[in-house]
Amino acid sequence: MHPKALLDACAETVRQVLLFQHPADAVVSRFVRENRLGVRERATVADTAYTVLREKLRFESLARSGMGPRERRLAILAFQGPRDFLKSALTESEKHWLDACDAIDPATLPEPSRHNLPEWLATALRAQVGDEFSALAGCLLGPAPLDLRVNLLNARRTELREEMAREGLSAVETPYSPWGLRLEGKPVLNRLDAFTRGAIEVQDEGSQLLAWVLEARRGEMVVDFCAGAGGKTLAIGAAMRNTGRLYAFDTSAHRLDALKPRLARSGLSNVHPAAIAHERDERIKRLAGKMDRVLVDAPCSGLGTLRRSPDLKWRQSPKDIEELAARQFAILSSAARLVKAGGRLVYATCSLLTEENEAVAERFTQEFARAADGFRLQPMVDIFERLKLHAPASLCSGPHSGGEYLRLWPHRHGTDGFFAAAWERI
Repeated sequence: MHPKALLDACAETVRQVLLFQHPADAVVSRFVRENRLGVRERATVADTAYTVLREKLRFESLARSGMGPRERRLAILAFQGPRDFLKSALTESEKHWLDACDAIDPATLPEPSRHNLPEWLATALRAQVGDEFSALAGCLLGPAPLDLRVNLLNARRTELREEMAREGLSAVETPYSPWGLRLEGKPVLNRLDAFTRGAIEVQDEGSQLLAWVLEARRGEMVVDFCAGAGGKTLAIGAAMRNTGRLYAFDTSAHRLDALKPRLARSGLSNVHPAAIAHERDERIKRLAGKMDRVLVDAPCSGLGTLRRSPDLKWRQSPKDIEELAARQFAILSSAARLVKAGGRLVYATCSLLTEENEAVAERFTQEFARAADGFRLQPMVDIFERLKLHAPASLCSGPHSGGEYLRLWPHRHGTDGFFAAAWERI
């Protein structure tokens, strides 16, 4: 594609994603599909749009000194391709302006242009991590790693790592999840034999750890209450060694449809997907008090995944977080009815915010600990120590410093941001 045409495509994609009417990945996918872009052009357009979203405040600050449409200036500043290629698409005045912008030391820019977070979110994160804020903010500006979960039903991690090496791929074992491999680069996985035969699934290491928290065993009755596309469902089913009965509930039949091809590859036969109308669906009532394990990976802000979905920080507000927290507590309370005496309930999010995490968990503990058949919080560090996972204390935190909760941070653990709490029904 001619440099000017590719820059125009980038600018138009930037314009569309900054409307924030739809998730950025859906906007980019539709654009490249409708314009029939080649592989290289697709990568440049997508990477440029995502770079704008990651460093929006910095680029907007620099763009004020330029001329022409805003989306073009932003696309020029964020362009993900060779500089000579880009400059061949620019006017002489644009070249001089870009050189002047490149000469600016980022350290001299105002703080918002360095952390590139909305102020409400920066304030909330700074209150949690203190002196680590700059490290966290800097980490969130980079790309996320590509993690795989090895399907232990039909493969072993050491063997898969060797197979990856034969394919010319560099893979290392994840430090915390015994199921994980981390790849370098962005290889096309669906062409690998390991993928087509169901030996691997793309899944962040932090997400894999949620299945460990649940600790589902052979022959048990288990529910993944907000299953979505089923990444955690598949991990749980493999941990159960394809025995027992695993329900995958979700209010979106469309999301559950995405589970079907993954389920077929996995070789699992103990998974039963079912769309429900809401958390009080009649199917839930019929299963009340019968489940050994229930995972509630609740709908959340997703702010722990900003390296993958940087648009989320611009598409949400404190009011949205308040509404999400109320919904999360309602879903958790309804799912709790499924757990039988002695069973385990796990609440999880991929959010970084206290309002969606500790606040929801502590409210549940306070309200449900009073009942005769209530719930007792299980310290996460005790679960991980029993499972002999690596460095369990480093993965856990809590208001009473007893390792009550799983708390994963991108800058500390190299995973997406995750939270989890676990309770036993009395």
